[in-house]
Amino acid sequence: MRAHKALESEDAKEAQWEAARGAAVGAVKWGAASAVLGGIGYIFSPLYRGLTVQFKVYLQMSGMIVGSMIEADYRMRQYEQRIRMQRRMAQNRAIWADYEKELMELEDEGASSEQNKK
Repeated sequence: MRAHKALESEDAKEAQWEAARGAAVGAVKWGAASAVLGGIGYIFSPLYRGLTVQFKVYLQMSGMIVGSMIEADYRMRQYEQRIRMQRRMAQNRAIWADYEKELMELEDEGASSEQNKK
């Protein structure tokens, strides 16, 4: 089965990598926070100590998954904003380049018409 052409573009690949990096960073950050909270819960809460190992792992993984989704989404929004800004700047540069080219042509025409008058 062949992939969709839009998914093969450089922008799509860069966006995928940015989301993957965000997911990894979010999982590490939130995983560390979940581990700290788990340690605090283990020290101070008899209820938490009474939970099964499987449920404690579930709680840890839940924090990591939520963190990875939040960070990946944040990174994607940042990436989209950066790409939009770069495209807008490129468009503005192209417009100014056209204006400058037009101005130079008008100046050249004005200079040549002055020479013809002399």
